[in-house]
Amino acid sequence: MFALVQSGSITSMLKGNKGVEINGVKHPASIFTIWSESERNAIGIYTIEIDNTNFKDEAWYINTDITYAYDSSAKKVKGTYGTATAKAIADTKWTQAQIDDPTLVGDAPAGADTNTVRLEGLKTIKKRELDNQCAGILAPSDWMYIKAGEEGGTMDSGWKTWRASVRTKCNSMQTQIDNASDVDALAALFVRDKDGVRPLGEFPVKE
Repeated sequence: MFALVQSGSITSMLKGNKGVEINGVKHPASIFTIWSESERNAIGIYTIEIDNTNFKDEAWYINTDITYAYDSSAKKVKGTYGTATAKAIADTKWTQAQIDDPTLVGDAPAGADTNTVRLEGLKTIKKRELDNQCAGILAPSDWMYIKAGEEGGTMDSGWKTWRASVRTKCNSMQTQIDNASDVDALAALFVRDKDGVRPLGEFPVKE
C-alpha cells in the first residue's frame, strides 16, 4: 500500500495497481514497481510502513483499525494500531433492560431472562471445541460400546480404559480453561513450546 501526501497531509491511499494523476501529471502504474522509493517520494507517494507493536492475536483480542499518519521529520507514512481489546472470556447474559428494550442490542429470544446467555465467552467456546474433539476421537470406537450394550456382551477392557481416559482428559482440560484468570492466561494454555508441547496437554492416543 502507498499513500499520497500533499502539503504534509495524506490525501489518498493507493494500492499501486493502477496509474495515478498528481497535479495534472499522469503517472503509469509502473512507477510503483520500477521507481525507487526516493523517486516516488519526490512526487508525494510514500510506501506505507505498518507498525504491528500493538497488534495482538485475533483469536483472543479485537484489534483497532489502522491509523495512518505522515511523519514529516522522518519523511515516512506509518500505519499504527491502537490498544487491542481482550475478548470476553466469560459468557455475557441478557440484562433485564436489554430484554425490555430491543432497540439496545436487538430482540431477545423467546423466554429469555437474566440467566440466558447473549454472547458466549471464550471459555465456553474453547470448552465446546474440546467436547467436539473428544467426541470425534471416540466416534470410531462407539460401535464397540453400542454392540456390547445391545448384545449384552463386554467391551474390550483396553478400549474401555482408553475411552475413559479420553473423557477424563477432556474434563481436565476444561477445568484448566475454567481456572484461567484472564484472556492471556487462557491463551497461554494453547501455546506450544519448541518441542510442540502446550500446557493444556493432549488427548491420549490408543496404542
